Amino acid sequence: MKTNPINLLCIALTVVVTSWSNNSLAQNSKANETYQGIEFKMSKVKEPIIPKNTVNIKDFGAVNGGKVLNTKAFADAIAAVSKKGGGKVVIPAGIWLTGPIILKSNIELHAETGALIKFSTDKSLYPLVETSFEGLNTWRCISPIYGKNLENIAFTGKGVWDGSGEVWRQVKKSKLTESQWKKFVASGGVLNDKKDSWYPSETFMKASIGADQNVRLDLKTKEDFEAIHDFLRPVLVSIQNSKRVLFDGPVFQNSPAWNIHPLLIEDLIIRNLTVRNPWFSQNGDGLDVESCKNVLVENSTFDVGDDAICIKSGKDKDGRDRGVPCENVIVRNNIVYHGHGGVTVGSEMSGGVKNLHVSNCSFMGTDVGLRFKSNRGRGGVVENIFISDIFMTDIPSQAISFDLYYGGKSIAETLAEGGNTVSTKFVPVDEKTPQFKNISIKNITILGAYQAVFLQGLPEMNLENIEITNLIGTADKGFSIIDANGIKLSNIKLDIKESTIFDIYNGKNVSLKNIDFNSTSPKAVNINGAACEKIELVSSPKLDFFQKTTIGDTVSKGAVKL
Repeated sequence: MKTNPINLLCIALTVVVTSWSNNSLAQNSKANETYQGIEFKMSKVKEPIIPKNTVNIKDFGAVNGGKVLNTKAFADAIAAVSKKGGGKVVIPAGIWLTGPIILKSNIELHAETGALIKFSTDKSLYPLVETSFEGLNTWRCISPIYGKNLENIAFTGKGVWDGSGEVWRQVKKSKLTESQWKKFVASGGVLNDKKDSWYPSETFMKASIGADQNVRLDLKTKEDFEAIHDFLRPVLVSIQNSKRVLFDGPVFQNSPAWNIHPLLIEDLIIRNLTVRNPWFSQNGDGLDVESCKNVLVENSTFDVGDDAICIKSGKDKDGRDRGVPCENVIVRNNIVYHGHGGVTVGSEMSGGVKNLHVSNCSFMGTDVGLRFKSNRGRGGVVENIFISDIFMTDIPSQAISFDLYYGGKSIAETLAEGGNTVSTKFVPVDEKTPQFKNISIKNITILGAYQAVFLQGLPEMNLENIEITNLIGTADKGFSIIDANGIKLSNIKLDIKESTIFDIYNGKNVSLKNIDFNSTSPKAVNINGAACEKIELVSSPKLDFFQKTTIGDTVSKGAVKL
């Protein structure tokens, strides 16, 4: 029997169209899943569009081995593909030493498996540029990977980007083993008078005195900053004021300061990354998303020296003047090992943070799990935050922390110095007053922590409308609620070592419902403070708060409802 060629063509076209249609439907279904259950409306995050041109850095004279500087080869490869309208720059397996890489629009840097891009330790290769660091406008050394005013940027592949941070950072002796400390001392640099901190140079050590954390506010001109060039360590990746930026697959490690710093980006995707810094690295943040809009952070692993996943929007007047919030951010399916905070909001939040969804993240050994921090002087509003399905183990300080007295130190350092104490000082409310409100946290599991939850607002601006639901916890301490209004805690099951489970000071409109705990102390709930108002205790049937509540003398009559 003869087969009609036209029929064969129709069948082939049907198969192709059906296959394309099925693939398209599958992709759309997966894309739609990303936004299912998100509590706020946001546009789908757009991926960069990269032309199909491809070049290899070896074709531009790049030399493997980590001895020959390949800065020109990288620049020439990027320029060549850019002339064609953009495309992929392939970095093959090998060790590739280079100075700063300056990005152009429509470029994908693809580091293949086995590729290690090692940035030079020669600081003279990193000229000063005007930028923002720690939320302040300042001058810093240009980042090893730098781009500004771009569109369509992608980092792909399974290679490793290494920032050679060991030559840039101060190191504290208390954070090192004896052998590590001896290695740093033998490498050069200088020690402070107490012999407990190592600095890359005397210039660095002197420049750090009087700095606002890491920014010198007293210097004004580029020439002023040039005199302390060695102190002005950059972030590893700095991409600013750009659109459609993708990070998918590589390892980013050993940064001089922060690791990845997207600033003023619209449509940002971070996925399938490994972000690493030595745990002793000062200010060794993992990811700092600052004043960005429409962001997806997923399926990534962080093990760093400071906060891991950070949401920011500028600091104090500089942040308020910029006035650009971080908004429409989805953070999910991530793992954090060491870090000062798993997911952190602040302390640079002066432009505001709104519409943040965090879900299905695990924090293992992280100093703090969920960390919200600010201070008087910041201003800004943090609101509409939705957090769910968080799993934490071995948290050395607070599993959930809201601290509006943040002083630039880790919680461990703050606690060691007697921090997190109650303050009754009122300051007039103005544009410098930070505000945190409308925050939902649910389905939290804590297996080991110093404290389960710490909530501390300001006397003049309380934390407002924070709801924590379905929390199972094992910790030394329970809840501290200080200067907070509209706190709703429900379905809480705690295994706590200390006798006081809830310590409430100047709480207003606080509801405790269906609370189960192991304490038999008559002071399981301690309520104090003259500003206390409408404290409601509603227990599960097996609990008897009438026998387990202590009300301080300063609490007004009728403020507590049992």
